[in-house]
Amino acid sequence: MPNIYQNISSNKRDTVLIMALFIAIISALSWFIGEYFTEAGGASVLGTALVISGVSGFISYFNSDKMVLGISGAKELKYEDAPEVYNLVDNIAIASGLPKPKVYIINDSSMNAFATGRDPNHGVVCLTTGIIQRLEKRELEGVIAHEMSHIGNFDTRLMSIVSILVGSLSLIADWFTRGAFFRRGKRSNNDSFISGVIFLLGIVFLMISPLIATLIKLAISRKREFLADSTSAMITRYPKGLADALRKISQDTDVLEAANSATAHLYISDPVRGNFGNRVSSFFDTHPPIAERIRRLEAM
Repeated sequence: MPNIYQNISSNKRDTVLIMALFIAIISALSWFIGEYFTEAGGASVLGTALVISGVSGFISYFNSDKMVLGISGAKELKYEDAPEVYNLVDNIAIASGLPKPKVYIINDSSMNAFATGRDPNHGVVCLTTGIIQRLEKRELEGVIAHEMSHIGNFDTRLMSIVSILVGSLSLIADWFTRGAFFRRGKRSNNDSFISGVIFLLGIVFLMISPLIATLIKLAISRKREFLADSTSAMITRYPKGLADALRKISQDTDVLEAANSATAHLYISDPVRGNFGNRVSSFFDTHPPIAERIRRLEAM
């Protein structure tokens, strides 16, 4: 099994590759729309799309933690309000060699937690009041270590970037379906057969690109959950703590009101649980099955 430093390096490489892939897709779709559906031409639309995506990505990248905390209704937790939580965070920070993150709390009886922040120096761990009150000390320690693992493995950065790029693709597809889709392509009357094939393939790819991007995002999210579980066990040297915590979380029936589909992938357990129960729906899950995560932890 790769060590934590190899995983960090791998995650940084994944970040670069995924950014390049998404930028290539956005560029190709923007050129296609400009070339076939506007008078400005592919190069002009491509340039505009890259500028808009770049600016929105830059702003979102440096403010993603504030956005997520604001959406979740989280408030910074003061030391005097929960010294036992701060002591656990201090211990995990020392054991993992990470800077101590800020601690936020969501006033909700549901049992859940998430991490955010673009790098370890800007890390934030957010816990619900329910998970603080209903878990034993070693279980809560496992949860905090899991979330700090996301920060240390740069998962929070990776998922922020992926979410921004998925959103950009969705906006491009939405603009197209609301307008240009209903207009005839400007070159459709006199283009060659090859150009016609490119046109049709472009239409199909444009339609399914948001779905493909979302599936990539969810697959990455599931992979990072397994990694954070393993890293948590390595830090605490007590995988049973996190396994027991996940078991209790899976049995929790309270609904986290602050969560939505845009932030669900951040939490330790999917707060927006579906009821499909089939293999196809598993492709759209933000997290791997909790039973499988518990099995892997108990096997350590």
